[in-house]
Formats: sequence, C-alpha cells, structure tokens
Amino acid sequence: MPSHPGPHFDSVASARVRRTHLPHRSAAPGMSVREADRSLRLDGGGHGLLDTTHFDTVRFPPPPWIAEAMAEAIDHGDWAYTPYRGDPGVLDSLGEAISAFLGSPVTSDNLALTPGTQGALFTTLSAIVDEGDLVLLADPDYLFCERVLAFLGARIERIPVGFDGEHPTLDLAAVEAFLPERPKLLIFSHPNNPTGAIFPEATIAQVAELAVRGDFRVLVDELYSRLVYGETPFPHLRAQPGMAERCITFLGPSKTESMSGFRIGIVVAPSDVTPVLEQCIAMTSLRAPAYSQRLLGRWLVDDHDFLAQRVAELEAIKKSTIERLRDVPGLTVQGQAGTAYLFVDVSSFGLSDVEIAAALQEEARVIVSPGYQFGPRGLGHFRICYARDEAEWSAALDRMVAVLTRLSARAEVVA
Repeated sequence: MPSHPGPHFDSVASARVRRTHLPHRSAAPGMSVREADRSLRLDGGGHGLLDTTHFDTVRFPPPPWIAEAMAEAIDHGDWAYTPYRGDPGVLDSLGEAISAFLGSPVTSDNLALTPGTQGALFTTLSAIVDEGDLVLLADPDYLFCERVLAFLGARIERIPVGFDGEHPTLDLAAVEAFLPERPKLLIFSHPNNPTGAIFPEATIAQVAELAVRGDFRVLVDELYSRLVYGETPFPHLRAQPGMAERCITFLGPSKTESMSGFRIGIVVAPSDVTPVLEQCIAMTSLRAPAYSQRLLGRWLVDDHDFLAQRVAELEAIKKSTIERLRDVPGLTVQGQAGTAYLFVDVSSFGLSDVEIAAALQEEARVIVSPGYQFGPRGLGHFRICYARDEAEWSAALDRMVAVLTRLSARAEVVA
C-alpha cells in the first residue's frame, strides 16, 4: 500500500500547492478535502481495486489503426521534435476537421496541442488567469478546475448546475449578477462532468450573449462531445455569434477513443490566445508527445463507424447500470445524454461522501469518485464510470448494490 505524504508535507509545499487542498471547503464533517483524498487513496493508482474513475481501456481499446499509426511515427525519428504548439502539418489537417465538427472556422493559428486535456487545463489557465482574477466555475464540474484555479490564486465563484425535471440548467442569472464585477472567465464542461448533462442550445446561446455583453472569455471543456446518446443535439459554444473571438474549447481523443495513455489534447482558441499558450507549453513540457500528435490524422475524419459502435455499446451498459442501481432504496440516479458517467445521489443516506466511498472500497472493492471533489453541489453524490467489461461490471454492481442497500437500511433505522 502506498504511503501518504509525511507529517512535514505542508512545511515543504509552497503556498500555491497548499491552496490546491481547498482548505476553505470540507469533504465531510471535521474532514478537509485533502484529508478525505488521502484517506480514500485517490491518487489515480487503483491499488488493486476496480477503479471507476476512468474507462476500462482493455474492454474499450483505442481504434484498431492506432498501433500501425504509432509504429509509422516511431519509424520517423525526425518527427520526434515539433514546434511547441504542434507539428504544422498536423495542425493544418486538424483545422479542417475541427471546423466541420464545431461548425466554426478554425485554422492552425487557432490550435495548440498539449499533453492531454489535463495539460490543456493547466496550460490555458496559467496563460490567461492572474492572481485575484474573478473566474466563474460551474458547480458541479471537473474536479481539477477548482484546484488549478486555487493554485493560481484566482477568486472562484461557483455557478450552479441543476435540473428542471430531467432537463439540465446552468444558472445564468448567477452569471449575470457577476457582470458588474467584470469576470475574467467562465468555465464549464459540456457534456457536464460529472453528471453527463448536455445543455440545450438556448442555454448555450445565452452563455454567448452574456460573454459578449460582459466582455469575458469562456472556457468550455468538450472532451466528451463525441460521446452523445441517441439523437440528442449537441450545440457547440464556438459556433455562437461572437464566440470565435471569446471561446476556448478543449477537445481530444483520450476518453471516447480510449487514447488517454497517448497524452494528446487539443486547445481551440482565438488567435491572440494561442501564442500565450505556446509560451506556457514551452516552459512546462516543450510540446505534446510528438509521435502521439501523428495519431490525430484519422480522428474526426474516418472513424465514424468505430465511434457509432462504441457509443452503442456504452449506452447498453448505461441502461443496465441504471436499472441495477435503482434497486437500492433511497438512491436516485438519472442517466444523462452524454459521457460514460453516472452521478449517483445518495444524500438520503445521511452519510458523508467519504463514508460511502470508503464502504464501497472496503466491502465492494470498487473505487468511486466522491461528490465533494466536483464542488459544493456535489456533496451527497458519487460518480462512476460504467465503461467497463460487462461481466466484471455486473459482478461489481452486485457487490455495490449490496453495500448501498445495507447503508440505506441503516439510514432508515437511524431516522
């Protein structure tokens, strides 16, 4: 079992790093976010448990042409070094494909390649956010947004994500209320991570109108925008009037296409932003993995059959997972139209996220992402990724349902 940081960790860590532990927030009564992360061993390692924080890349491997494309890239040793923003030929080809995907003109001047979209997040925020800048962040949303902003010393204000029945909402009245304070940036994921929600076009159009009126930029993480079920329309923010000059979009093949291990992310940004991104890329990583850049040649172009099959397979697992979880008394789960995540509401159990996540680890041998990680509105939830081997996942669900049913019954007795 890996050891935790020693007692002198805080004396070694910079003030910036200590801020990433979110000392202003609690994960559970009497427990800080940092203490909760450490107690649950949420370090990405898995530790021999079934880890639902990410895709099963054995059951859902990358597209079959990846191995050939990587071998070809490695055979070209002169491809090992590229300009900081990415290989010019790769950027040029991506411009055409991404233009068609987003419904908005994109050229190589609008693109930067990064070591995964995690690298895109840190690079982009480091490039444009200063200490004290007001940044509006959806709540709940991807856990590392808040932590990177804390590292940079931004002032973070949360914008609630909710549901009107089954329809997702983003509290744009809250965004509008901050306009007199001149926010620097609004950040949200779309589809939303952790809920999987896809916002209607009217909401996206309102975001664009507020950004133009309030003169701020919007960072939208569209990493899961190809993982959309059924005929659900997906409105891209960059395609809205005035947003080509204000919108920064994250894209990449790491999730739906299971290419996370190749560490390649894409930032689509206004042309005045990409040179600043280039400076940060140069300082942090020099470039995205050069051979991996070459794997983007068929992405968005001729992988549509692969994509359709993958989405259909994941939708079948999603439906069966929801049916199984709904057998647990007091548990609420609503599948949304995107991602391979479910955000499970266990707030009626009367237990903290930490207690529930710990019980699932210890008794069901399953790691889940506790809701506190995604923001204050995530409390009382946990997130699971159901992109798993069907037989292994079915057995894990049996164990999880048994544990959750016991916890639910205990909550009823206490009540």
